[in-house]
Amino acid sequence: MSRFDQRFSQPGMALLAVLIASPHALPAQVPAQVPSAPTPVQPEAQDPAPALSEPAAQNQSPAPAPATANANTPTPLNPPTPEQLGDSLSGHQRYQAAIAAYAKVTDPSASLWNKLGIAYQMMFNLKDATRCYSASLKLDPHNATVLNNLATVYDSLKQYGTAERYYRKALKIDPHSALILRNFGSNQLSQHKYKKGSEAYQSALKVDPQIFETHSGASVDNPSSTQDRGAMHYYMARGCVSAGNSECAIQNLRLALNEGYTNPQKIAGDNFFVSLRLLPAFQQLIAAQGGPQ
Repeated sequence: MSRFDQRFSQPGMALLAVLIASPHALPAQVPAQVPSAPTPVQPEAQDPAPALSEPAAQNQSPAPAPATANANTPTPLNPPTPEQLGDSLSGHQRYQAAIAAYAKVTDPSASLWNKLGIAYQMMFNLKDATRCYSASLKLDPHNATVLNNLATVYDSLKQYGTAERYYRKALKIDPHSALILRNFGSNQLSQHKYKKGSEAYQSALKVDPQIFETHSGASVDNPSSTQDRGAMHYYMARGCVSAGNSECAIQNLRLALNEGYTNPQKIAGDNFFVSLRLLPAFQQLIAAQGGPQ
């Protein structure tokens, strides 16, 4: 039995029999909470071989077969490797089957350990996800993506200080990653460090104005308390204004109001939102909440 198989024969693997992978969908107004599955690696499709024609008449014999294969000879397809199969299964959100496929790899790389961590995290098995991310970092300690992924696990466990340390390590390696900056900003807001969270959001939006709408990679959960969620949306609105996205800003202000974090008077008096004051959508938002006209 290989070293990898021994690890997956531990009692923790017995959980795979009862866990069911499912998509982790979120409301449209908030970013995705969990990592996207690894991009599936599909075997290259081969062109089908042309069909062989029948002899023109019964008294004619088929031409003798050539001594060597020609261009029309079909090329046999190589079966996918266990890792490729795992990637494909993970891409179809079949995480339990993907884990079983990855387990057949005899010498797992840092990349494969990371994929395993993602699959476990998608199944909400944070203990095994942490173990796999840690194994990946032992082989490649300077991988910003894996550091970010591990940080998101600690955020999910509400171990915000530990998560922050991993985000900071990741940002030292990749300071311009919009996803890591966004996750770090959410982490700071969860710790009520609103100024630092807002600055991280603004930096993320400067790199990628769509980072709160579409992204790939592991991301943190929204703060659990109503107050923290309201703060997150309020500072996201500030970041959207800095990025020149007024629609995003107004949407997040509406969510901040709905969470009870702020009020129309505070929004109207915040100089961050001066550029929105003449927009009909902003005026309607404030008026609907009973704010100053």
